[in-house]
Amino acid sequence: MKWDKTITTEKEYEAALSRLSAIFEADSESPAGMEAELLVTLIDKYEKEHYPIALPDPIAAIQETMERKGLKDKDLIPAIGSKTTVSLVLNKKRALTIDMIRNLSTLLGLPVEVLIQPYRLSDQQEKQLV
Repeated sequence: MKWDKTITTEKEYEAALSRLSAIFEADSESPAGMEAELLVTLIDKYEKEHYPIALPDPIAAIQETMERKGLKDKDLIPAIGSKTTVSLVLNKKRALTIDMIRNLSTLLGLPVEVLIQPYRLSDQQEKQLV
């Protein structure tokens, strides 16, 4: 198959995946290597349009990153504030502020786009707001 246009069908997508699998380890300077680079771009574009991946819940992303980096709640105090505030945020009883989002992005290396997403606070907090 000639790759002279974007992938528009599932059949083309499957063919592109199959071809990429066959030439994946080709030298990047060879014709097959250049074709592989083109296929990666075309496949990525198709997947973003047809199989979008939702960003994770901000609090879940924070907790997963903390676990991966071996951090404890107290390690977030510089980014969030007091120990109590860290607990309230991680238990979804208090929302992240813009300053917290900036600080957490720097501290944890998480994209702001992940942290800024809306999320539901716990039922207890919602009842207090009503």
